[in-house]
Amino acid sequence: MLASVLAWILVGSIVGCLASVIVRGTGIGIVGHILVGIIGAVIGGLILSLIGNTGATGFDLWSVVVAFIGAVMLLLLLHLLGINTRGTTRP
Repeated sequence: MLASVLAWILVGSIVGCLASVIVRGTGIGIVGHILVGIIGAVIGGLILSLIGNTGATGFDLWSVVVAFIGAVMLLLLLHLLGINTRGTTRP
């Protein structure tokens, strides 16, 4: 159980970091990347299950892809809402 949680924290940080590079958002820190990756897995899983696919099913490549898709969508939504994830202040 603990190993699984630690693995998802690691995957969440990697996925969140990659998604922030794609969306050009940086500066949210390692905790932010972990949260974006984990929340992205939930969002990606929900969206893919709505269209008939399987979401995050475990610790495999498909789940990482699902988490990445969800993390990118989450960051794009935050940008659309005007929430700053770039690490700089807006005027």
